[in-house]
Amino acid sequence: MAQRFSFQVSATHGRARTGVISTPRGDIRTPAFMPVGTAATVKAMLPESVRATGADILLGNTYHLMLRPTAERIHRLGGLHTFMNWHRPILTDSGGFQVMSLAALRKLTEEGVAFSSHIDGSKHMLSPERSMEIQKLLGSDIVMCFDECPALPATQAEVAKSMALSMRWAQRSRDAFGDRPGHALFGIMQGGVTRDLREESAKALIDIGFDGYAVGGLAVGEGQDAMFGVLDYAPDMLPADKPRYLMGVGKPDDIVGAVERGIDMMDCVLPSRSGRTGQAWTDRGQVNIKNARHMDDPRPLDETCTCPACANYSRAYLHHVFKSGEIIASMLLTWHNLHYYQKLMQGLRDAIAVGELAQFVTVFHQTRANGDIEPL
Repeated sequence: MAQRFSFQVSATHGRARTGVISTPRGDIRTPAFMPVGTAATVKAMLPESVRATGADILLGNTYHLMLRPTAERIHRLGGLHTFMNWHRPILTDSGGFQVMSLAALRKLTEEGVAFSSHIDGSKHMLSPERSMEIQKLLGSDIVMCFDECPALPATQAEVAKSMALSMRWAQRSRDAFGDRPGHALFGIMQGGVTRDLREESAKALIDIGFDGYAVGGLAVGEGQDAMFGVLDYAPDMLPADKPRYLMGVGKPDDIVGAVERGIDMMDCVLPSRSGRTGQAWTDRGQVNIKNARHMDDPRPLDETCTCPACANYSRAYLHHVFKSGEIIASMLLTWHNLHYYQKLMQGLRDAIAVGELAQFVTVFHQTRANGDIEPL
């Protein structure tokens, strides 16, 4: 891998940007939505099916993969790309968010987080150095530094203490990552919803120096208005020539609002999780395929969609297979949702490129406000 990681902005509209992240395993068009493959798979999807939706990059999870099947085993089997048959870029999160959610099963110290596995109760320690080691064994193209992400609401003192710890861990992550041509390390801004803490965090990360920067600590209970309030200033605190990644977001209107505010990358389990629970995303809102109104409906989920679920199957069929507990229901609805998300990203990229993002956003919101897509 001689090629190095790079980012080029090709067009802007207001604070929004479109461009390309270049990696040895392929280009990532931005703004980019990353489907989540927590345990080395996007649930209910083949890798080639995920690629067919338009995805350029997937996200894997350090915490889950370190526990099962273990990073060492994946490394022996050729690395994560070979293991899961996805030969394009992969970003792995650091495990910090998942460890945070363990609550009573973890113990936080300056060294890292000691925790008990949710699978078998075995004891583990996740530190900045261990997180970097795991992600190197996996072969991630984009590695996230290890951080602590407090759940909101929290006191300002708690958020400030957590942010300071994350910045010390960011330096340790940088030191442990070293120089790995062809691979990138992203720092993670913390600070809750407090502007001064966000600014302090951004300055600390810039001083350390990273290949990209994430806005972390959002979408953890603060609500969309508070999240957008932070995004009104936080991305501009980060270097303009580096990718900006908003972690764990989100719903389509979250994505559109984030892109308007200068975010280049996002990820969320929502499209695949929604598919498995009978929810389909469309321009006009959500379709709940569980509802009895779809039992005799010959229409597709969305007449404007070209995904296999919409091109080949009726709502009546999708209702039937979902109510029958057939695996194909999760497959088709997940494919549709991932297709919808990638179509949304392509629409955003195209609109930014031609200077028509404001019009695109207006139509997006008007269409969603025009009523329920479900009734006949």
